[in-house]
Amino acid sequence: MSARLSRRQTLAGVTTVALGLPVLSACAEGSTTATDPAPRRTPAPPSPPQPTSSAPATTVPASPGAGDALVAAADVPVGGGVVLKDAEIVVTQPRPGEFKAFSAICTHNRCLVSSVEDGEIVCPCHRSTFAVADGAHTGGPAAGPLPQVAVEVDGDQVVRG
Repeated sequence: MSARLSRRQTLAGVTTVALGLPVLSACAEGSTTATDPAPRRTPAPPSPPQPTSSAPATTVPASPGAGDALVAAADVPVGGGVVLKDAEIVVTQPRPGEFKAFSAICTHNRCLVSSVEDGEIVCPCHRSTFAVADGAHTGGPAAGPLPQVAVEVDGDQVVRG
């Protein structure tokens, strides 16, 4: 024999579920709050490069149709770097003439890193930081280093290696 639910009991059950879903959603791993930017993997409009290491590095567009060329070597400041959002790569120059490249996807929450400041690659989502010399994790919640990307200098261009 089955018991019938009253309208009041049904409405109370539906209301409980409707109110409980946002609470469960907020507890989900990898969720963001109103103060945390959502993870981004879409390209933003590029800014012109600034070749000084005292100012934060800027984002420069990857050259479409240029083969393996990533960025002009002169556009990568010594002790800093540039974020190539379209290519999802960060190119750095830790010492004069030494170029390194890393994935621009943060190892914490897969956000796209946004800048290179004071010798560190910075993720805007939760402020994880990584060293320009080797991509090592230097702060924030990221669990590991940024993966290295092989590059070399060909003439005046930094190209994929």
